[in-house]
Amino acid sequence: MRSSILTKWSGAITVVVRGGDIEGFINEVNAAGIHIWDIKPNNDRKMELCMKVDSFFALRPLLKRTGCRVSVKERFGLPFMLLRLWRRKWFAAGFILFAAVLFSLTRMVWDIEVTGNDKIAKQDILLAAKEEGLYPFQWTFALPSQDKLSAGLSRKLKGISWVGVSRTGTKVHIQIVEATEPEKKLVSPSHLVSKADGVITFIYAEKGQPEVKKHDRVKKGQILVSGYQGGKAVVSKGQIRANVWHEYNIEVPLIRKQNVFTGEEKERGYLYFGRTAIQLTGYGNAGFESSRVTTEFDPLTWRSFKLPIGWMSEKIQETAVLEFKLSEEKAAADGIERAKEDILAKNGADTTILNQKILHEKTDNGKVYMKVLFEVEQSIAEELPIVYDQGE
Repeated sequence: MRSSILTKWSGAITVVVRGGDIEGFINEVNAAGIHIWDIKPNNDRKMELCMKVDSFFALRPLLKRTGCRVSVKERFGLPFMLLRLWRRKWFAAGFILFAAVLFSLTRMVWDIEVTGNDKIAKQDILLAAKEEGLYPFQWTFALPSQDKLSAGLSRKLKGISWVGVSRTGTKVHIQIVEATEPEKKLVSPSHLVSKADGVITFIYAEKGQPEVKKHDRVKKGQILVSGYQGGKAVVSKGQIRANVWHEYNIEVPLIRKQNVFTGEEKERGYLYFGRTAIQLTGYGNAGFESSRVTTEFDPLTWRSFKLPIGWMSEKIQETAVLEFKLSEEKAAADGIERAKEDILAKNGADTTILNQKILHEKTDNGKVYMKVLFEVEQSIAEELPIVYDQGE
């Protein structure tokens, strides 16, 4: 006869009967009305059977009469499960606390992402969101509705046409659409003047009166296109290019230092909860004089949500400084190349470097010193507002 699930959960044991008259013992048990099940005879004069816990204590007179002995092989059922759990009560309490903390962490706002803001500072948007009840470590169930948040941010932020708020797990996304402002146009009449000394190579006056022509030598601040045309003051427009000379004093060291990886590394592992991390692996000092640390996060995910808990690994890579000795020719070439990059950065990508001439060069104290003259074709026009004399 097999026991019911209810009987097993109320507490049952598996006993092994050995020695004496085992068949007589079974008959005595049945005669006493003791419920047993899962009877399994063994070849070495043993027999296994299952019974309820309270029936075990009624076996003593039956064992005396039959000369048998019993031993408990296995205990199962709810009472024994609760007993084992009680013996590990601190582990169970820790597991319950861990589950409660994890559940709480998933019910908080951990990150607020702002997109679409070009003119409005992110800090201003986050400050307005905080005034509306949206900020990091806020409970998600305490947040206002997304419609209320959008309406509140629209009232507080100036210069926007639409605000959208959405939440995915522990992350809130604020999308901003800024209002389009009409392009500000220069309405004040102006001249086009030269911003450097040079020789004109190209001139095109779209609006205004040209004051110079091709091959003319001009000075810095000289009017190239006048803002007076036909007796009226206008906003001058045009393109004027000229050959301009730039003089650079260049200084380049002959010894160049560079950080490189040696190949030696050490890893550390952390279990992190939000902004708190507990180190679990990689204890001890890495022993590197200089190193670079790379950190990677591997958060737990639930469906498409990233939870604020997971594994953080740090890779500590040893670095060393290597010194490279440059030839004087290589150092001079590098210095000239950096000077050319500086010219293009300051004068625009349409600048053309026509020629270069080394005026002076020497090597002293491990450095190369040069004075270089660059001939450059570039745009030289800049606006100068026309100021009217209002009188006294």
